[in-house]
Amino acid sequence: MEIGAHVFPTEKYRLVKDRLVSEGILNPDDLHRPTPVTSNDITRAHDREYVARVMDGRLSPMEERLLELPYSETLRDAFVLFCGGTLLAGRLALAREMAIHLGGGFHHAFADHGEGFCLFNDVAIAVRCLEHEGVIERSLVVDLDVHHGNGTAAIFEDVPEVFTFSMHQESNYPALKPPSDLDVGLADGVGDDRYLSVLDEHWPAILETHAPDIVFFLAGADPFREDQLGGLRLSFDGLRARDRRVLRACRQTGVPVVVLLAGGYALRREDTVEIHCNTVREAIASGG
Repeated sequence: MEIGAHVFPTEKYRLVKDRLVSEGILNPDDLHRPTPVTSNDITRAHDREYVARVMDGRLSPMEERLLELPYSETLRDAFVLFCGGTLLAGRLALAREMAIHLGGGFHHAFADHGEGFCLFNDVAIAVRCLEHEGVIERSLVVDLDVHHGNGTAAIFEDVPEVFTFSMHQESNYPALKPPSDLDVGLADGVGDDRYLSVLDEHWPAILETHAPDIVFFLAGADPFREDQLGGLRLSFDGLRARDRRVLRACRQTGVPVVVLLAGGYALRREDTVEIHCNTVREAIASGG
């Protein structure tokens, strides 16, 4: 997916995969190619009229401005495939305890519109499809992107079977933050020690209390100290420690987990790629 000069680094997905394969972290035989979701799949989480406008290329100028990406058929098809990847990862995680989608985590998409680089909400679609298939009843979304998961929170508002947890930089995008089941807004400049302390305060209890059938973990790279769209101060080691905490807790409790890369906009593209690769390394080290 090529969108021209833009802060969203579309090439990161290929670079992450290539690096992990070249290092022997991933075996090409272990990679699964997703198929696109159907329009019916998408409408399990999104309004039918919105889906029709996207599919037909009829977004209004205001909708495109909210999306902050130039609409094209290529963009539409990429998001439909992203959603297929997250759904496939959900099915694989239920069978194997863990699956990693080298993409996904588009948490700013609402039921009736896209926002902030997110055309469709892949996690919401996957949750609703897995519910429809009868393979899950309860799910948990742990969103550790630097930005609040506003679309996911809104889609699952007043849905007790889906627990949404967002830990983010409070003063950052979006300005309006629909309430998740638990929101933890962090002050600007929070670094490794404080971040991990706050995560430890909340994360194990959420997992134990909600008792989900599956966890979707948005492991955003953008809490990094040199991210262009972030204002937290996590280091490479701090982000790895964050991932380790989430993944080991899922492993220890036997809850299947889907790992999603989510956001990442470091000043140096290679830093974003390295953070995402570290997430996969931690997933594999935790037993994935």
